[in-house]
Amino acid sequence: MNIDELENIAANCKAPMYIFDSDIVTDTVEMFRRNLNTASKADINLCYAMKANPFLVSIMNELTDRIEVCSMGEFRICRNKEITPEKLLISGVMKDRQDIYEILDCYGERCLYTAESLMQYSYFKEWCKANKKAVNVYLRLTSGNQFGMDKQTIRNIIMDQTNENYRPNISGIHYFSGTQKKSMKKIRDELTSLQKFICELEDTTGYHIDELEYGPGIPAAYFEGQDNALEQHIKDVADVINEIQPDYKITLEMGRAFAAGCGYYMTEVKDIKHSDDKNYCIVNGGMHQLNYDGQIRGMYMPHIRHIRSASVEYNETDFEKSDTNKLEHNELMNTESVNNWTICGELCTGNDVLVQKIAIDDLKAGDRFVFENTGAYSMTEGMALFLSHVLPAIAIYNKKDGIKIIRKEMETYKLNLSLIHISEPTR
Repeated sequence: MNIDELENIAANCKAPMYIFDSDIVTDTVEMFRRNLNTASKADINLCYAMKANPFLVSIMNELTDRIEVCSMGEFRICRNKEITPEKLLISGVMKDRQDIYEILDCYGERCLYTAESLMQYSYFKEWCKANKKAVNVYLRLTSGNQFGMDKQTIRNIIMDQTNENYRPNISGIHYFSGTQKKSMKKIRDELTSLQKFICELEDTTGYHIDELEYGPGIPAAYFEGQDNALEQHIKDVADVINEIQPDYKITLEMGRAFAAGCGYYMTEVKDIKHSDDKNYCIVNGGMHQLNYDGQIRGMYMPHIRHIRSASVEYNETDFEKSDTNKLEHNELMNTESVNNWTICGELCTGNDVLVQKIAIDDLKAGDRFVFENTGAYSMTEGMALFLSHVLPAIAIYNKKDGIKIIRKEMETYKLNLSLIHISEPTR
């Protein structure tokens, strides 16, 4: 969005709020497809990991080949939004029997599923046998942490495949080792190792893997001074896939790479003050609503737009009208040091620093800051319930339809409020 569009939103909408530009989402996915189709000879599909931003799931249902669902909450969001069942990959480290059965009873063979453990795999076997159906299951390979299974366990599962008509059909391998991988060598090594493992599986078990669901962890550039190399990264991934020459389909699973660039977080300056030779501005919102991977107490400079308020009038209090305090105020507003501001949020913690130092002239209460690249995780990863502040409104924007509020501002104090009266203990 350009500054005129943001100023128009700021003039008509309350802050804090999140704005997601669906035009940017569409352009990003199209860029991925264009470069993959140009650079790679392999069959490559795209999967959206909806944990990055569940509010984009309906848009991504139209744009991508698959939606990864990692929790029962996300599954229920997809049901509510009538996401195409055939596009769902039901994943997640924690899926108990009741969860798996609920999803299987609802969608059965229409979904794809991952098995994170032998226990999860056994639940799929039980359901298939009891319901005389076969479902497609991907075995998740661990990258050395609590997720997935080791290579030998996967071999054992495949070797245990019987000629029963109703059983899980091992359709692929699922692998994800982390996000924000700034080294292409890491991705190259992973794809090469996965290719070797899949070939070994076929040699030792005689079983052909049809697909690799792979999360490359392509990084998003959040801060000033970082190159936005998203397009080059996806070209590099395509080149590596061409090098290994897979005889199976590859689906690239991403969340941050698709969503980060579409997001704007708008907040309002509520107070400004000078303390110990530093200028502070306090905004509504803060670190519980704004999350950048790698940010620590505002040490890195995100991309920010400053929108001046034309509608807020400053009314002096009796305290400020005194000659002494007016002089101090005027000195603050006219010294060169006023150009450098520390932007802090509304939380009662010294860690709630959004920006350590930013040069701004004539900053006033009522001005807005718009933080860019907040389309992934910001709205879900923060400490949303801390101090019972409100949840910001969420809006979708595109040039054709303008802005549309898809979630109104919500109070959180009720979630932190006991609904049962607790009487004082008797003595």
